[in-house]
Amino acid sequence: MTAEVERPAEPGGAAEPRGAAPPTRPAGRRFTWQQLTLVPAFLVAVLLATWLWFRQAHLDAVSANALSNGQVSKALWQHIELTVISTFFVLVIAVPLGVLLTRATFRRAGPVVTALANAGQATPAIGLLALLVIWLGIGRRAALVGMIAYAVLPVLANTVAGLRANDPTLLEAARGIGMSPLGVLTRVELPLAVPLILAGVRTALVLNVGTATLATFGGGGGLGVLITAGITNQRMPVLVLGAVLTVVLALLVDWLASLAEVLLRPRGLETGS
Repeated sequence: MTAEVERPAEPGGAAEPRGAAPPTRPAGRRFTWQQLTLVPAFLVAVLLATWLWFRQAHLDAVSANALSNGQVSKALWQHIELTVISTFFVLVIAVPLGVLLTRATFRRAGPVVTALANAGQATPAIGLLALLVIWLGIGRRAALVGMIAYAVLPVLANTVAGLRANDPTLLEAARGIGMSPLGVLTRVELPLAVPLILAGVRTALVLNVGTATLATFGGGGGLGVLITAGITNQRMPVLVLGAVLTVVLALLVDWLASLAEVLLRPRGLETGS
């Protein structure tokens, strides 16, 4: 009995005839070298140029006092804390709210909630912060509430848009195989909406970095302390340092968020090149 020339079969699969093309594998999550290097290189160059400028800049007693005793690192850490905490609460509020607004029971409330979110972002940030300070008092709490109100809209709008953009035939197919409503939401709807939701989170992060500079007017700290000190005392080195660190932090957060968009994107949504 003669044996046919076949490729070894995979466990549980059929043998593959000789000469058949190898199966193609889906492309993995790959970053280009531009994505990984251009922004960090630019940020390092900006920080290096700022440091070289500071070495030859004249710091009088007022400037030295504003930048001494760890004031810079303290302001930077406060700024990061404000951004992280406010973005966390934005996610806790906006994503579940966006899910609710796409359910049949709460769909009629969508225009009202969206109008409120629009009002929160349309209100000038400094005016909103002033009203919150009057209501909540001076401190970090007023700054955080203002930042959350200012950044809810991008995540909420993108969550609603992502869920509404899902193909109804896919949802019907999921229900047809016996999946529960919760299973359809968590295993089909939300994974398909992840790219749009992540884009909204990225926008919210950058907004929060910028808005956190205003927290100093409500006693919330952050890099705005350096900026306002530089403007009030007319000290250019203090103003430049606060502004440069704010810009660098915003670009760094945006870069990290762009990498997270690739890493957290469901594999099924990736297309091979």
